[in-house]
Amino acid sequence: MTLEDFGYNNRIDSLKTESGIAGFEIGRVIAEHKERYTVITESGESEAEITGNLRYSASGREDFPAVGDWVALTTYDSDFSIIHNILPRSSVISRQAVGRPGEIQVIAANIDYALLVQAVDRDFNINRLERYLTICHSSKVNPVIVLTKTDMITPELLAEITAHILQRIKNIPVLAISNETQNGYDALRLIIEKGKTYCMPGSSGVGKSTLLNNLYGKHLMRTASLSHSTSKGRHVTSHRELIVMDNGGILIDNPGMREVGIADTSDGLETTFDIIFTLAPGCKFKDCTHTTETGCAVLEAIENEELDNGLLENFHKMQREKSFFETSVTEIKRKEKIMGKVLKDYQKKNVKGKNQTD
Repeated sequence: MTLEDFGYNNRIDSLKTESGIAGFEIGRVIAEHKERYTVITESGESEAEITGNLRYSASGREDFPAVGDWVALTTYDSDFSIIHNILPRSSVISRQAVGRPGEIQVIAANIDYALLVQAVDRDFNINRLERYLTICHSSKVNPVIVLTKTDMITPELLAEITAHILQRIKNIPVLAISNETQNGYDALRLIIEKGKTYCMPGSSGVGKSTLLNNLYGKHLMRTASLSHSTSKGRHVTSHRELIVMDNGGILIDNPGMREVGIADTSDGLETTFDIIFTLAPGCKFKDCTHTTETGCAVLEAIENEELDNGLLENFHKMQREKSFFETSVTEIKRKEKIMGKVLKDYQKKNVKGKNQTD
């Protein structure tokens, strides 16, 4: 395979020149195992680590390589490389890092489409779908909703779930598939294009690994029998891998995510909940919070059954999470500024003391 098979194009070639890294080899990160990486180059695959300088200059985890990144590296042996730089990303899907307020965890980089996978038996949750959509819109990634395990419910219930999605989520493709019968796979394969990169964010046990195996036509990811207590697969992917499909599409298999914290600082919420922002100018007060205000156009739409109250509740919840994240980032920067000043003052006093001694 060539780098073009892994998505190398004119944009990446231009970035290589603009970034002043023409002397380095270019590769794409195809797997991540904590802070060790597998990178594909024209010479083949190699294990890689980042330089100390790249580690030192990183302001957070988002500055480390992620699966899908294009990187400049030096190969010392046929199977070991050092990553010197990360080329600018065209897109990056990320979430709030679990248990680390104010920090971002990158899920995948340079993504064209996100397959938002949910099982229709027990996993289905439209609020979670709107979370994934917000992440996609913030990242400028095209979302596609994929409903799995359709063979485990009746056609009537599937139609009801699909109608509920279309009522709350507009202009997003919705595909229903069965990993057992492979119904719906023809429609899914049609959206996978050569040279485009896809990722599959979703919870554990929704059938992503089986979906990947079926799309690829080979057994790539291990799956396990269902848990009798949860009806979910016990195996979860523990790392991220980038795989090239037979038709040329590039698919990243993500580990299951139990939490999808919002770290949106752009227009992700506004795009996902565009109906709320469309109605807002009709509110009596410009600073209307759409909670209890008289003359609120959004609340009136709910009263008239023109808007789903669940959508508004989910919007408020994610808006609070976004505000909390942004507040955490501000607090972290404030503390870093204070610490930097303390360190600078200490160094000045230390130097002055040495001069006096001398």
